Amino acid sequence: MRRRLALPLLPLLLALAAGCAPSAPAHHPAPSPSRSASASPVAAASAPGGLPGMPPLLDPADIYAADRPGRLSPVVRDFPSLVYVPNTNSDTVSVIDPATYRVVRTIPVGRQPQHVVPSWDLKTLWVNDDLGNTLTPIDPRTARIAGPSVPVHDPYNLYFTPNGRYAVVMASADRELVFRDAHTMAVRKVVPVSCYGVNHADFSPDGRYFIVSCEFSGELLKVDTARMEVVAQARLPLRGAMPQDVKVSPDGRTWYIADMAANGMWVLDGDSFNRPWLLRTGKGCHGLYVSRDSKYLYISNRGEGSVSVLDFRSGRLVRKWHIPGGGSPDMGGVSADGKVLWLSGRYDSEVYAIDTTDGHTIAKIPVGSGPHGLAVYPQPGRYSLGHTGIFR
Repeated sequence: MRRRLALPLLPLLLALAAGCAPSAPAHHPAPSPSRSASASPVAAASAPGGLPGMPPLLDPADIYAADRPGRLSPVVRDFPSLVYVPNTNSDTVSVIDPATYRVVRTIPVGRQPQHVVPSWDLKTLWVNDDLGNTLTPIDPRTARIAGPSVPVHDPYNLYFTPNGRYAVVMASADRELVFRDAHTMAVRKVVPVSCYGVNHADFSPDGRYFIVSCEFSGELLKVDTARMEVVAQARLPLRGAMPQDVKVSPDGRTWYIADMAANGMWVLDGDSFNRPWLLRTGKGCHGLYVSRDSKYLYISNRGEGSVSVLDFRSGRLVRKWHIPGGGSPDMGGVSADGKVLWLSGRYDSEVYAIDTTDGHTIAKIPVGSGPHGLAVYPQPGRYSLGHTGIFR
């Protein structure tokens, strides 16, 4: 989270935004480590009625069907199981061995790393060096830097279109969505936005649109993936709203948007992009993660040191897990076997390992200062949509 911008409250609106002209090409970006390798085998297939080139869902009734425990792609099957933690104030990535709950390596990276993001083809981990204006590639086979950093301005967060064609940089301070080649990171189109603090997103089941949260103006954007244009914009119906993580339900019908200021999640229909309603979860609601069986949503409440659990079928909160001694659970992911939820402790220089069977805290692991968007890797799934690991 950056410094908040003070803006006047506006009424809830739904407005069409004009398309934006492509920008000039990037200035000779360094190639991604995955450029010379062939694309994932699933790239050849297309989803009927979906985004052209997007692999069909394994189960139309469950967009996370490819994420079952241990269902690792052949691409990542031999990668070591590790947890990568970007420390925003230390300019490092701590690497944790989940078997011992200890830091086994510290990797120096660019200035203010915010998230560690798996590439669409699963072969590279990109460290988003936000104030360093670079993406640092890590080879998940060796857990070491894979090559020179790629110049990318203001890479607060990073996503990939479901067909693997583009990377989408959430340039928060620049107020832009920047579409880049998913392999070379060359700029393909810059989309200026009128909201403040674009930061998190998720894609519709058919991949044809994605919804973006704007942290500092309390707004949401709906973006046409193929056209690379904002097609709708809405202000959340709460003064001072600060939307964060975005996640779609397994059946693709319901969207959840975490909101730190509202202390809960906004719930809406993404297709109609209608007025959302608020489900309160806990103070500082921040990160959203789906269980390996697609039954539950884990919700980190950063302001109170807890994790709420939502039952997707009923739409109700069914339990809350408190971290002993408190903490600041932020971003993270679920282990490949689904047994451990890993979350960074943003203001406590630590990482939490939480047992998903009963919610007890297994370990608190000391790391660098300001740990943020950690990635558990590898995880099940055929391809990555970005952030700390959204797999389908």
